[in-house]
Amino acid sequence: MIGAMRLFLVLLVIQAIGYVALSFYSRGVRRRKLETWWDEKGKKGNKQAFVERGLHVYDNSFRRKLILGVFVVPWVAIGALIYIVNYM
Repeated sequence: MIGAMRLFLVLLVIQAIGYVALSFYSRGVRRRKLETWWDEKGKKGNKQAFVERGLHVYDNSFRRKLILGVFVVPWVAIGALIYIVNYM
């Protein structure tokens, strides 16, 4: 039982690190896309304010919430494997 608890704790730590890394990467990609779009369109005004507004919209988007799947998918897979191995 202690071995399983350690395994689950390690998995949780790895998931947290993966979530943070994926969040930073995704936000960076979104920032780069907004800046590229601004430059391609040749807009006038405050570029930084435009990027910040775009990132605020991104923070509230469904795509951002999909990153939480990093926590859900492995636990569902583990549960499914345990069920299949023991009861099928």
